[in-house]
Amino acid sequence: MNWLRLVIPMAVMAATLAILPGCMTAPGSTKATVWERKLGAVAETPISPNQAHKELNLKVDLIPKGRYGRRIFRGMQPRFITIHSTQNPTGDAYAHAKALNRGALRGGVVGYLCWHFTVQEDTVIQHIPTDERGEHADFDGPGNRYSIGIEMCEHQGNDQVKTMDRTAKLAATLMYYHKIPIENIRAHYHWPREGYETPNKNCPHFLLEGGRPGTTWRWFVGRINRHHERLVAYDEYLFEKQEQEEQERRAREMVGSPYLHRFTLIGSLA
Repeated sequence: MNWLRLVIPMAVMAATLAILPGCMTAPGSTKATVWERKLGAVAETPISPNQAHKELNLKVDLIPKGRYGRRIFRGMQPRFITIHSTQNPTGDAYAHAKALNRGALRGGVVGYLCWHFTVQEDTVIQHIPTDERGEHADFDGPGNRYSIGIEMCEHQGNDQVKTMDRTAKLAATLMYYHKIPIENIRAHYHWPREGYETPNKNCPHFLLEGGRPGTTWRWFVGRINRHHERLVAYDEYLFEKQEQEEQERRAREMVGSPYLHRFTLIGSLA
């Protein structure tokens, strides 16, 4: 399926839970408590990858190949997902797509900024394929070389809480397709920018405490994890369904087997 390359080319182990304490528990900050109440709990029912993709409302608007942030092809096998916020009160996802497509955002190693997805309350826009490197985190560091960049919109009128949950769903889907573990979900803060007076950026600022990841960030990562578990549960459901169908098929073959009839006949004559 071609969209798998564009969008994204068993349950989390105990070790992961040790690394991320609190991800599966109730929100630990006031903000997270309010947000969780507004969004409601993540459903526990399995969801198919196709349905999850449909719910994202993804629109593909790629930067022209060979231009601006994609002027040099730099392949990438993603290992991380990096979460950002735009800190732009006037630009929605479409405005950011337009800016990237005309090379309006300068910086980075290739001279132009670029990232993979921008999310707002009702849609996701993709700017570059997930198997290409972006310019969104730490210049020539691992944040750019190995991570998929997601920007959350902050423009006026945008529902910030719905934007966060759509971002969580996107990150979960990317985790599923690229087999990225939950501990590799990173805030922009995680990737230091060499040469800056404050190398670790306060980003995404509304998910950090005092400029650093804390209980609110852990709540957000926990929500990503719960969305991801629904996808994993669907795989488990399909496996069990296939096993059951195979057992039923073998049972039907046994009923129709001439050896079974012969055994029954002999048994009745005895």
